[in-house]
Amino acid sequence: MSVQPPPVVQNSGQVLPAGHEPANLGDILERVLDRGIVIAGDIRVSLLDIELLTLKLRLVIASVDTARQIGIDWWEHDPWLSSRARPPVEPGPRDPEQVEAERRPRVARTAARREEWDEFDG
Repeated sequence: MSVQPPPVVQNSGQVLPAGHEPANLGDILERVLDRGIVIAGDIRVSLLDIELLTLKLRLVIASVDTARQIGIDWWEHDPWLSSRARPPVEPGPRDPEQVEAERRPRVARTAARREEWDEFDG
């Protein structure tokens, strides 16, 4: 019984094992962006068993469509990256009547507590 080497395919001057097609950078990039890839790692700096610094690295590489499918869309809400995103609205001057209406219950609670303490001390 003799073992025969696997057949080879010659493609554009390269000799490759059968069943494997050459992958150029464009094919690899398209596959990664279509499916997405996650790279995660932690870097810890310690001195004498005392942890001084920890960096947690998380990197997601994906196309915009793939990112949206997995629920990542922060660039759509960042005003620096999107013209559709709106900056947070600064609160304007408040209506004096509304301020007074919000203040009255707090003043009443404070007065009630003072009366309780006066009864307790007396």
